[in-house]
Amino acid sequence: MNILKQAKFFWTSIVLAIVFSVIMQFLITGGTLNQFYVNTLFFIGINIILATSLHLIIGITGQFSIGHAGFLAVGAYASAIMTMKLGLPFPVAILVGGLAAAVAGLIIGIPTLRLKGDYLAIATLGFGEIVRIVFLNIDYVGGASGMTVSHLTTWPWLVGCVVVTVVVIANFTNSTHGRACISIRENEIAADAMGINTTFYKVTAFAIGAFFAGIAGALYAHNFYIIQPTNFGFLKSFDILIFVVLGGLGSMSGAVIAAILLTIISTYLSSYPEVRMVIYSLVLIVMMLFRPQGLLGTREITSFFKAGKTAKGGVQHDNKKTVA
Repeated sequence: MNILKQAKFFWTSIVLAIVFSVIMQFLITGGTLNQFYVNTLFFIGINIILATSLHLIIGITGQFSIGHAGFLAVGAYASAIMTMKLGLPFPVAILVGGLAAAVAGLIIGIPTLRLKGDYLAIATLGFGEIVRIVFLNIDYVGGASGMTVSHLTTWPWLVGCVVVTVVVIANFTNSTHGRACISIRENEIAADAMGINTTFYKVTAFAIGAFFAGIAGALYAHNFYIIQPTNFGFLKSFDILIFVVLGGLGSMSGAVIAAILLTIISTYLSSYPEVRMVIYSLVLIVMMLFRPQGLLGTREITSFFKAGKTAKGGVQHDNKKTVA
């Protein structure tokens, strides 16, 4: 029955997502939504992909990475080269952006994921800065001036990529491989003692997370008319990290909710960058003081519905027992 309930919830969510996307498509094409709200919706979709991809690395596998903007940059520039330099279609550019970021994830993951904690964080931060500096000094992609990119990201492409990202990561988490990653997060020494290849699963999670960050990079690059290395600094990595921490380490639902809330706040405060950073800092301080586990902790939003049904069933059982 539990499997049937999960399948029912899954397909209900898919249907609701399709209905929502169709309604938004009509509003966008009909001109009902102005460009400000359209850009906000696109930012939310891209940030959901980034948050869920980093959630797999930090929340599920427990690897503290703060270089996610590097994978975003690799995907953005690789996809831009495909469309602007080689003239390939946009779907191919999206796939190439994801694959390029996944390769970068393997290159950085294999030697550094033997590290733990702060050492891994410093290594991934260094990787992100190396990527930014490399693109800053390559004239082929415009260097510091940036690279002109055609606006090819559309609402259907964005929604499709968001749905695929969420479904793949959710299924990976619920699979045997996902359970192995969770065991590494809980106790890596015990997982290794039980015969789990910890290095393999850490690198795999890192590569999958990097792949979807590259997908987000392709959508990000083709949502604007120019991309610059300054867009992918370490502050961008911290923005993505805040989504995961605020939502709750281990909760994909929390990461999605935090990405939506913080994107809306950040968009409305875009004219006041100093105030935005102050609000970010205050939110993190308050969360660490009063709810250090994040909005949802390690629970998913579906667990609250199950808990409510269980509690209701428990009350009925007690009533029957009392009558008896």
